Amino acid sequence: MANCVVAGINWGDEGKGRMVDLLSEDYDVAVRFQGGGNAGHTVINRYGTFALHLLPSGIFRPGVVNILGNGVAVDPENLWSEMQGVMKQGVSLSPENLKISDRASLLLPWHRQLDVLEEQRLADKKYGSTKQGIAPFYSDKYQKKTILAGELFYPDTLKVHLADLLEWKNLILTQVYGAQPYTMEMLEAWIEESCEKIKPFICDTGAFLRHAQAEGKNILFEAQLGSLRDLDYGIYPYTTSSNTTAAYAPVGSGLPSAKITDVIGVVKAYSTCVGEGPFVCEMFGNAADTLREAGGEYGAKTGRPRRVGPLDIVATRYGVEVQAATEIALTKLDVLSCMEKIPVCTHYLLCGEKTDRFPFPAALKDAQPVIEYRDGWKCDISGVRRFEDLPREAQAYVAYIEEQIGCPITYISVGPERDSIIIRKSYSL
Repeated sequence: MANCVVAGINWGDEGKGRMVDLLSEDYDVAVRFQGGGNAGHTVINRYGTFALHLLPSGIFRPGVVNILGNGVAVDPENLWSEMQGVMKQGVSLSPENLKISDRASLLLPWHRQLDVLEEQRLADKKYGSTKQGIAPFYSDKYQKKTILAGELFYPDTLKVHLADLLEWKNLILTQVYGAQPYTMEMLEAWIEESCEKIKPFICDTGAFLRHAQAEGKNILFEAQLGSLRDLDYGIYPYTTSSNTTAAYAPVGSGLPSAKITDVIGVVKAYSTCVGEGPFVCEMFGNAADTLREAGGEYGAKTGRPRRVGPLDIVATRYGVEVQAATEIALTKLDVLSCMEKIPVCTHYLLCGEKTDRFPFPAALKDAQPVIEYRDGWKCDISGVRRFEDLPREAQAYVAYIEEQIGCPITYISVGPERDSIIIRKSYSL
């Protein structure tokens, strides 16, 4: 039995969705274990092009059971819209291949509104939220002021619980932000229009996972965002509001007894960052615009331009450590084919000294990148499927990254499509 986590090594947007879509062929179960609808996992396969926000990226594989674990912020409205979108493109969804944990908390309508109101209050000190209600949701969850998906099966208890939450939340909305209050009628309409539609998919997924474990099934765990957005280990406070690390997978999935056997850390061949916060290796001007256009670097959820930069060895090495990655999937190597010389951030300058260690968040604003250049290859590599068929310069670039971060690169994507991949599983560092 294999328990494998696919996790982001950097700021998110590394290409985890395309890797889960690829790898799930060899797994029985795919589980999202944290986060919500605030980021997108882009997948391209025979069904079309998708930007998944809540659905696990294994949903396109027949025979794979996909689970939204208890650690996920389940937004009924957006989840149902996403489900309808994939079904319209020929993907079959049923309670047999999609299951929602009855212990997952539901993102309530006011969470998105509070996200917008707080970003407006922060003004130029905003955190760069995607305004999907994630921070207010997790804040409420840890205050024990959310409702569990399973409560939909207990309508009398649910109504009393919602009334208590409504009274409390309206105090915040009206007295802190000067916003309009919600009513019970509004919440009842939300339950009817959104929650009832996903109710058939809600079940005891913990029991299902324990049974799968007992039967020796292979389980793939899918993380959202990346190491540097982790609430505890990221660039706080410019992080998400959950733990994006592989170590959280057993807890957030609903299978705390799981022993993780493999962690595939996903690294983009250059750096991107959506949102606010320190980004030491950031590029600007024409060079940044060229790289952004070549890679199509716009947020899958928001459409906003991603900040771009060279591969950051310092941040990547730290991300590998945080995730305890056992192997690396390097994505978008083909995008660098347009460059004569490829920049790499090899060190940081901090207080006049070079450092290889990723600094404490408060120190990042003073860090400067040390840039070196590697030879480019200036040819199309999208059709290459064997490592030895890559141009010598591309092979050298991969080998250099591997050596610097101390983790074997076993997958190299040379295009967004499912089969645009080089697999080096026989390789060991």
